[in-house]
Amino acid sequence: MNQENLQQGVHLYFYCHLRAKHDGMLLSEWLLEQAKQHGLGGGSVFRAIAGFGRHGVLHEEQFFELADDLPVKVEFLLREDQVELLLQLVRAAGVDATYAYSPASFALLGKH
Repeated sequence: MNQENLQQGVHLYFYCHLRAKHDGMLLSEWLLEQAKQHGLGGGSVFRAIAGFGRHGVLHEEQFFELADDLPVKVEFLLREDQVELLLQLVRAAGVDATYAYSPASFALLGKH
């Protein structure tokens, strides 16, 4: 790995349900849009095949009635100052979601 490009930052994860909404948008899309509007780099959304949260309700793909509300993870690789900005935006908006973060080392490969 090219150590010159290696950056220290944070891997920020938000957990919510597939159909969770905020301001009339899917919450996952709202989170991505907030990051994009504030120039916070890239983010990705991943859908789970099963999961349960703080309310203890199991959501699985195999059960048709619960498949529409599967858990999703929205994640970002950011600098610490960017994490603070995004979390401030989410808090100020009153978003109902769970988040976690961990230290991350990352770099860009190839031509940028």
